[in-house]
Amino acid sequence: MAKIKIDPAVRFWARSSTVERFTDNEEVDGPIPSRSTMVAPISIIIPTLNEEKYLPLLLASIKNQTLQPYEIIVGDALSKDKTREIANAYGCKVVIEKPPRSGPARGRNAGGEIATQEFLLFLDSDVILPPDFLEVALKEIRKKNLDIATCFIAPLSTSLIYRIGSFIANYFFLLASLRSPHAGGYCIFVRKEIYEKIHGFDETLVLGEDHDFVKRASEFGKFGFIMQVKIRISTRRFDEEGIAKTCCKYLFSEFQTFVFGKQKIKSFGIEFGKHHKK
Repeated sequence: MAKIKIDPAVRFWARSSTVERFTDNEEVDGPIPSRSTMVAPISIIIPTLNEEKYLPLLLASIKNQTLQPYEIIVGDALSKDKTREIANAYGCKVVIEKPPRSGPARGRNAGGEIATQEFLLFLDSDVILPPDFLEVALKEIRKKNLDIATCFIAPLSTSLIYRIGSFIANYFFLLASLRSPHAGGYCIFVRKEIYEKIHGFDETLVLGEDHDFVKRASEFGKFGFIMQVKIRISTRRFDEEGIAKTCCKYLFSEFQTFVFGKQKIKSFGIEFGKHHKK
């Protein structure tokens, strides 16, 4: 059985997010047990490319849920590290993309195509879920009769600038959705039937494919925000490319979406898996 090594640099977030019982040892034998036996009609789908550092934390936080998903699917773009080994140890279904791509859309689609449940939940590989995330989110989705949903974010950082930035991003997305639905790829719930109707994510887009997806999906169902629980997201993209440069890319993508309906200029995309080259 494969062993999972947890990077000490990110162990703090495992402890602070109460997933330490799955990441407390330097090496952990799989398969990893789940906290709860209650299962929800949710297929979780995670696109990956060289994610051995962050993927164990996300999978551990899923195993620590008070309500478990029916299945976890990893759409991998031929990772060169231990990403697939880690996914297998946590009991995930692993789909290998052929050929690999420059963005996460194909990985999401590879997982979405084999998903079996009523709801699909697309997550980025560098997020962490609070222990009651699935339980609280599903209750709110049912209560509001939502077909497509996302949630607010909190940073995996103690930096004040990232905390302020997350607050601004949350309410920007909320207000922007009054005109056109917005949701980051870090968290998108969608009914399987709607995913199939719109044929998944647009793989030709290098940035903004998540907003494009929920915009098209909302034509067939009700979109809304989950307000009772947040997801913690990594700030590595801002750390690696710089806050100003990354913000400019996102703002330019928003401008293109406003003018053209979707991103047109590919040179302003964000390279998928770039962190592995550091």
